[in-house]
Amino acid sequence: MNRPILQLAIAAAVGTLLSSNPVFAQKLPPAKKAARVTITQGPVLESASDYLTFIRWITTNPGGSDVHFGVVHYGTDPKDLSQTASSKITVNRGHRETMFRVRVEGLKPRTTYYYKVTSIESNGKSDGVESPVSQFTTPGPGERFAASKLPWPNRQ
Repeated sequence: MNRPILQLAIAAAVGTLLSSNPVFAQKLPPAKKAARVTITQGPVLESASDYLTFIRWITTNPGGSDVHFGVVHYGTDPKDLSQTASSKITVNRGHRETMFRVRVEGLKPRTTYYYKVTSIESNGKSDGVESPVSQFTTPGPGERFAASKLPWPNRQ
């Protein structure tokens, strides 16, 4: 008599595990891709040290896939921005704007760098927005500074 109860308990446990697995949860379809994405604030240098910096900017919500990448193209020659850094973000469909923040590493102290920013979907397709070329100079060895007071996106 205990064997049927044990089998029933095992079946119930397996059923519970399978029905609560997130793999079986309904996934939302991609949001509608924005007709035009624009940079609304920035890009700005958020902070910098002698070997790394953070660059931040805000765009209108690009829509499309939930996963996007902020991309910084940079170099020491404004005509050769062949180095890249990127950062993955998840777009919040409920917000009108999206903030991108990218960490750029491996920089040299007291060196002027030129950069421009863009963003892409997880499939590599461009969001169709690109900033003009800007510049910054890294501080000396061991030094650091915070540069930006760029606010967070509007949450309306």
